[in-house]
Amino acid sequence: MKLWISLLILLLIAAGVAFAWHALAIDPGLLTLQIGRTHVETTLVFAGIALLAAWVLLSLLWRGLRWPLRAWKLRGQRRSRERFAAGLTALAEGDHKRALRALEKAAHHPELHVPAQLATARAAHARGDNERAEAALDKAASAAPGAVLCLRAQFLLEQGNAEAALGLLQPAADRNDLPPVGWRVLAEAALLTGDHGLALRAVDALAAGDALTADALASLRARALGATLGAAPDSEALAALWSGLPRAQRGLPEAIAAYARRAAAFGQPLAAMDEIESSLRKQWSERLITVWGQLGPAHADTRLARAEGWLAARPDSPALLLTLGRLCVQGKLWGKAREYLERGLALAPSAPLWETLGECLSGQGNAANAAVCYRNALRSARGEATQALADAARAPLDTRAAIAEERDAHGMPRLAVPKEN
Repeated sequence: MKLWISLLILLLIAAGVAFAWHALAIDPGLLTLQIGRTHVETTLVFAGIALLAAWVLLSLLWRGLRWPLRAWKLRGQRRSRERFAAGLTALAEGDHKRALRALEKAAHHPELHVPAQLATARAAHARGDNERAEAALDKAASAAPGAVLCLRAQFLLEQGNAEAALGLLQPAADRNDLPPVGWRVLAEAALLTGDHGLALRAVDALAAGDALTADALASLRARALGATLGAAPDSEALAALWSGLPRAQRGLPEAIAAYARRAAAFGQPLAAMDEIESSLRKQWSERLITVWGQLGPAHADTRLARAEGWLAARPDSPALLLTLGRLCVQGKLWGKAREYLERGLALAPSAPLWETLGECLSGQGNAANAAVCYRNALRSARGEATQALADAARAPLDTRAAIAEERDAHGMPRLAVPKEN
């Protein structure tokens, strides 16, 4: 359709030119100019061509006169971009003094003024020059109010003043007028100040704007949900909050762990156990199996029996061995507890395993080895080398990896595929 319209327009133009040329060929017109004693007569066609030629010459002359100024302007723009790039590079390298010098020069260019001032504020804040950072933000506030607001809040958050950052962002959040980085800073500030509902709202805003990757959003949402569930004031509020969450959010291991711990603290271990078991049937989670051993003394025998059933499928799980050790310590099954815990330490040493083994040995009356275990727990937490137990009577553990049956998402067992040497 556009092609036909273009052809029609071209035909109309050609017809108009033909008619005009025919009319001018019959009568080219007469143009008379008289200025004082000067009298000029010419045809209208020649006058038009002369005017067009004069306009072309004047245009070329004007461009020639403007060329030095234009070249100077382009050179200044190029230098400003180079300084801006050098300032950003220095900022990334941590050379804030050099970054400030380059960005201050780049800010003189009108097109780079706002981003250069924002980068100057970052460099000055990182250098500890809060006064200069505020001055740079003030210069950019009129052109980029949202970016300036978010930077001010972020600086306050980095200084440990989460309440001030929250108060700065709250009005814009109420108007739903925050850029993505503002919602991110708001979520962090809300988590630090205990305003978990606002943190969840900020996470929802980030999800709606597709501002984070799926993994980053899931991590932030898990933190917000965990904090919200962990701060529930009573069992009724916890149940209402849990039932009000979407199914996908109730399936997050972090959320289940927070709910289970809070439910057990309110004297509802069965609800906590049910949620953990339901999730573990769908997907194994080291975090949840660790929480399984932290639900208090209630139903410890039932949880121990269930965990021992999982051991057949997960014989080399450090979290499961830790949980079995904790549950055995609660039941005063010292021999089984030590076996599980030493197996876990042989696979993946950690401070909780050493600490629980210390409790086990203390319950057995082996105070000397218990003290070694407690010291090893501190050393392991600091990343230092641990000390062997003074127990030569025990045979060395078989730390070879056990072969466990694996099943797919539909519950069908997978065939073991031998690895090539």
